Amino acid sequence: MAASYISGHCPDCSRIRAMTSRRGFGPRLSRETPPTIFTLVILAGIGALNMNMLLPSLPSLASHFDAEYGVVALAVSAYLAVTAVIQLVLGPLSDRFGRRPVVLGSLTVFLAATVGCLFAPSITVFLFFRLMQATVASGMVLSRAIVRDIVPASEAASMIGYVTMGMSLMPMVAPILGGFLDETFGWQAVFVATLVVGVVATWLMWADLGETNLNRSASFAAQFRTYPELARSRRFWGYAASTAFASGAFFAFLGGGPWVASVVLGMSPATLGFHFGFIAVGYMGGNFLSGRFASHVGMNRMMLLGGIVATAGLGLTLLLFAVGLATPLAFFGTIMFLGVGNGLLLPSANAGLVSVRPHLAGSASGLGGALTIGAGAALASLAGALLTPETGAWPLIIIMFLSSLGSVAATVYVIRVARSRSAAGEADRRRL
Repeated sequence: MAASYISGHCPDCSRIRAMTSRRGFGPRLSRETPPTIFTLVILAGIGALNMNMLLPSLPSLASHFDAEYGVVALAVSAYLAVTAVIQLVLGPLSDRFGRRPVVLGSLTVFLAATVGCLFAPSITVFLFFRLMQATVASGMVLSRAIVRDIVPASEAASMIGYVTMGMSLMPMVAPILGGFLDETFGWQAVFVATLVVGVVATWLMWADLGETNLNRSASFAAQFRTYPELARSRRFWGYAASTAFASGAFFAFLGGGPWVASVVLGMSPATLGFHFGFIAVGYMGGNFLSGRFASHVGMNRMMLLGGIVATAGLGLTLLLFAVGLATPLAFFGTIMFLGVGNGLLLPSANAGLVSVRPHLAGSASGLGGALTIGAGAALASLAGALLTPETGAWPLIIIMFLSSLGSVAATVYVIRVARSRSAAGEADRRRL
């Protein structure tokens, strides 16, 4: 699909053509070719599983360590903040040394940190190892960069959509499994399951993740010096803002949703885990539509459609709570539209991020991911701080609605910049 594109840009065309010939779900594993889509799904999804499987256990952790919920919630908000910082390093590292060694090194640290969480004697030690687990963020960052390595920009949004569609099974299944394990065996079982999945994922990356970055930078420092080049791009900031606001609404939900479910709606961990699947089902559906239609509709219009769907769904949540229908279905059922909208918006926005400067795909993915996760951490912390028995769910719902609305505004900005560039290019051609 991308052989003609790459053959004109790569000094090792025969190897690239062999690499791009197996981007499917085939069973053959090879360290000499790019990963199959299945491998990319696992690479992108391991971080989502690690984040979501723990959510139903936050109240159990607070009880076990005799800690306040706000402290235990740092397992979400501080984890996101560290993830943001790590992404600033992982992208340039992969541009300098390659995607494969960075992925394998990150997963090794993740496995060690998971063992540390499992045997932590105090909440302080637990949070230390929990933050070390953030190295698993390499999966989402580098899966986008790998896609951009092997396909052109016009096809990247569709491929990212299919990868994230498969990945969305993780946050759909993880809270359900996490809630079941917590109620049946205790919160430690969550980390045992995470460790097992992490070992399998690490083996798969070792066996199937061939190096795709065949145009590495001269030095690590040189990669950081490329950030000003990205910073001068208005389109990069537009795409980054759109992903940050869209994801921010979701991360605020992660930070405050468990509290609203348990305190306001009186839900058990297992029931909460089941209802968390609503947003994941919506996200999976949105990603399927993105993979199917993004190349035909266009990245920017797909982003706008996704932002409108998510904002409308959250507006419905506000309306239902305003008229007194504060039920689990009213909360999780309408927030499902946030999943659909983000599934439509994020693949195209992420494809735009890594396509603004194709030779800086890893750095762009890392910087954009850092901005996205940083905004998510801030909103998750804000939601957690504002939620009290007196306020109920209102602070969380309002934060999510405003953040989603921000994604629409950022997408409109991207469209305006694209139109101005197109108009300027047409004017130049007329002068010639």
